[in-house]
Amino acid sequence: MSSLLLQLAVLGVALAAAALILISFVAFITATKMPHLHQHEEEKFFLNARGQKETLPSIWDSPTKRLSVVVPSYNEEKRLPVMMDEALGYLEERQKQDPTFTYEVIVVNDGSKDQTSKVAFKYCQKYGSDKVRVITLVKNRGKGGAIRMGIFSSRGEQILMADADGATKFPDVEKLEKGLNDLQPWPVSIRIYMSFCETCQGRDLITLCLFKNKNQYIFCFRAFDVELLYIAQFFKIPIAEIAVNWTEIEGSKLVPFWSWLQMGKDLLFIRLRYLTGAWRLEQTKKMN
Repeated sequence: MSSLLLQLAVLGVALAAAALILISFVAFITATKMPHLHQHEEEKFFLNARGQKETLPSIWDSPTKRLSVVVPSYNEEKRLPVMMDEALGYLEERQKQDPTFTYEVIVVNDGSKDQTSKVAFKYCQKYGSDKVRVITLVKNRGKGGAIRMGIFSSRGEQILMADADGATKFPDVEKLEKGLNDLQPWPVSIRIYMSFCETCQGRDLITLCLFKNKNQYIFCFRAFDVELLYIAQFFKIPIAEIAVNWTEIEGSKLVPFWSWLQMGKDLLFIRLRYLTGAWRLEQTKKMN
């Protein structure tokens, strides 16, 4: 009996190892090369409040704002106004109390089929294009790709990613800023990335880390932030996790069961592709 159990255990281990090798092989051969930050000609400009084209700035320029808020949006004409009203109300009030506080909100329309750009542009007309800008992507790039496009066109010393649904209360950004202060001292030349991210349990997390490198492969809806954390850990970039208030908002584009399965696959493949060398991270210069 014990001999049979031992044989079954050995067989089980062998099958598990074979399955892992097979999955690793599939992850390796299906890995895509790191996409370049390609901008279509139309994506290099934004419309100012008068409807005139202006060239978008670059993250490589010196920052001129305290805070940039990047809002990736795909078919969000209905949910976006609630989020924008709350965010801009908070930001305007904060600026009144502290005139040195400057900000911009960048809405990235990720190839929407509805009136997302039109809805967002109304806020540009109301507050001015120095405070609200709309980037309209020619085609859908996925949430990670939309955030990347917004970040690389931002002017803020600190960069916050906020979902268009307004699930997280905007004043909680002050908790992020406190978390950043607790991570001091920072190198002088960096820009900071902050994100309102929900977990699988519907809890609320804030991730804080540096975002000034181009190493990222995942640009889909689900796993871009997980890969970003992996990259941050690789470069030994400080990360903080902070609880905030989070509320479920109707209109989510996620299909729970299948999204959970896809997320599990993405997490496994991210790990395997870096471990097998299908994806590589390059350190362009050393930082203290």
